[in-house]
Amino acid sequence: MQEAQDADALESLLAERGIHLMRTAVLLAGGRQDGEDLLQAALERLIRQGRRITGDLEGYLRRTLYNLATDRWRRQETWRRKLPLIGAGQEETAPDLTAAVDLRDALIRALHLLPPQQRAAVVLRYWEQMSEAEAAEVLGCSAGTIKAATSRGLRRMRELADGGTDNDFELTENRI
Repeated sequence: MQEAQDADALESLLAERGIHLMRTAVLLAGGRQDGEDLLQAALERLIRQGRRITGDLEGYLRRTLYNLATDRWRRQETWRRKLPLIGAGQEETAPDLTAAVDLRDALIRALHLLPPQQRAAVVLRYWEQMSEAEAAEVLGCSAGTIKAATSRGLRRMRELADGGTDNDFELTENRI
């Protein structure tokens, strides 16, 4: 009987918040396929731990997403350092869809170059639009740690944008 209730709770969570969770996973993973794999792995862990979870399923799922992404970033650190940043292209008077795709690609590549904690802080603060306190709760650290990680992450991304490449993306909430 308990398994049926757990399945119903998970099904309603995915019906209500599935799209939002998928967007977060895609941003954390850097691509649609990798994001789908990340979310699937988090769901597998949730299902395996089902009876032992006493609390918010979405909170557990989000925390698992961030932890799995962090593990992946650590494993691929050497590979990520070798990725060149792709320029946003030539400046045009009217931006087209190609420029937006190039801008997003450059942003994701810059995010990949950040250490895991800074990347998670930037994603939570600017993509998820969480407050410092909410982001600190999700990552299990203090609000000061979130402030510092976000500040360092944005500074590093600005350096990457200005540091001898043709990238000219701005890190504002409107453009992320």
